[in-house]
Amino acid sequence: MGVNHHHNTTVSGKNLLFSIILNLIITLSQFFGGLISGSLALISDAIHNFSDVISLIVSYIANILAKKKTQTIRKTFGYKRAEIIAAFFNASTLIVIAFFLGYEAIKRFFTPVEIESNLVIGLALLGIFVNGFSVLLLKKDAEHNLNMKSAYIHLMADMLTSVAVLVGGLLMKFYQIYWIDSVLTLIISIYLIKMSWEIFIDSLQILMLFAPKNIVVENVVEELCKIETVKNIHHVHIWQLNDQDSYFEAHIEFVKDLKLSDFDVICKQIEVILHDKFHINHCNLQPEFIREDLKELIIQD
Repeated sequence: MGVNHHHNTTVSGKNLLFSIILNLIITLSQFFGGLISGSLALISDAIHNFSDVISLIVSYIANILAKKKTQTIRKTFGYKRAEIIAAFFNASTLIVIAFFLGYEAIKRFFTPVEIESNLVIGLALLGIFVNGFSVLLLKKDAEHNLNMKSAYIHLMADMLTSVAVLVGGLLMKFYQIYWIDSVLTLIISIYLIKMSWEIFIDSLQILMLFAPKNIVVENVVEELCKIETVKNIHHVHIWQLNDQDSYFEAHIEFVKDLKLSDFDVICKQIEVILHDKFHINHCNLQPEFIREDLKELIIQD
């Protein structure tokens, strides 16, 4: 018997779309600025920003799909997992980009390149302004949505990269310290990996149908077994569909043969316990009485 509470947090895609447009402007500016100034650093940052634009577009599409009422006979969950897939993709690409930037930074540390610092400084300031504004636009949504959080971190990393480029540009302009660009890039790469790793693991665990981190399965079962007529709870599955929806599925053995109406009353009790104490908003229960099957908590299907 299925029971559910539905809880959803609306996320606006307009801010994300605006951020995409702003970042596309930055990407083109940096690319052509790099060609004009002869700065490989600017061209590399433009490529980095272009990958971010692609990631933001993926997040935007996922956000649209997640809000659509697309459940059908073939797609009973619709596209509710679209944002989790987007978050996983974004975190993965950020980690790859971070390693690439770190590698390039180490190479350039030994072979610093002289560049036109004035153009670098100007474009870095533009990058700080645009990415900083985009970060502010997405900050609120990032607090409760994994997909938006991954986009937010992408933009935060871009802003920090622009800060690093600005500092490097100033040091190169006034002190000719060209190796500072490599050092700052390496620091940003480490920061990128640190910030992306949590999102990568969280989204991967959701895709792998792991139980939510804040839920101890044994505690859930112990609480439900306090219900007077429940003898045993086994064959348990707890997983997340996305950021908002957690699911519980189990076989419940009763101490006596119940009428369907009695079972329905117990279902309502279980529904309240799961929702109020463990924030699980969907449950599917299979009743049993004197049935010969494995009574283990977790059964290898």
